[in-house]
Amino acid sequence: MAADALVNQVVADWRTAGLEERDQRLCEFAAKLTKEQYKMTSQDLETLRSSGFCDRSIHDAVQVIGYFNYITRIADSLGVEPEESIRHWG
Repeated sequence: MAADALVNQVVADWRTAGLEERDQRLCEFAAKLTKEQYKMTSQDLETLRSSGFCDRSIHDAVQVIGYFNYITRIADSLGVEPEESIRHWG
């Protein structure tokens, strides 16, 4: 599958994009951390570990997910519009 096609499928719906199981687990983790962070438990970390992610990778993922959540909230709250040169996703 071409990289652009995969990216577009993941953006549209990562659940049906044909990702490998470990990548699906990471997406589930990211979605929960983004939308229901107050429900995170140690089991969420164990799920990633059992999927083959080391603690460093989990830490890095949390940093990236948190950063994008932060930036999105800042942009949304201040009414920042995407630059015209950036193509709309989804």
